[in-house]
Amino acid sequence: MLGVRQTGPGRPGSPWRVLFLCTGNSCRSQMAEGWARALEKDLWQVESAGLEPAGVNPRAVAAMAEAGVDISGQTSKMLDPAAFDRLDLVVTLCGDAEERCPLTPPSVQRLHWGLPDPARATGSEEEIQQVFRRVRDEIRSRLQSLAAQLRATERSG
Repeated sequence: MLGVRQTGPGRPGSPWRVLFLCTGNSCRSQMAEGWARALEKDLWQVESAGLEPAGVNPRAVAAMAEAGVDISGQTSKMLDPAAFDRLDLVVTLCGDAEERCPLTPPSVQRLHWGLPDPARATGSEEEIQQVFRRVRDEIRSRLQSLAAQLRATERSG
């Protein structure tokens, strides 16, 4: 469960500042950023980054487009450690990012969603795209749960 945010300029009552972090910032974190922008826009300000940016995966773009979310304009970005000074929450989406994420200030809360890397899926094109769809749908479900938690935290804080 998430705690109440630290107080400070613009806190609480203003949007949560959330970073989705993966190693390559190509699939999972891109989909999370896209879903977060599409859902609950007033709840958070979101961005994504990677430890070793690899470009946005076209299959992630296609999977999100099937769900009505356009991430084709998003870019793969390198993590800027200075970003932690402006964040409320970091969500890591792969074990590598969880282990290698720099130390965050005490005011930044962290969550880990260990999701399979759809870019490593094998099989036919349809089988690979099915893996992207499953991960896409899991991210949406987790974001909906996260949104409910954040709204409850705001009410109780």
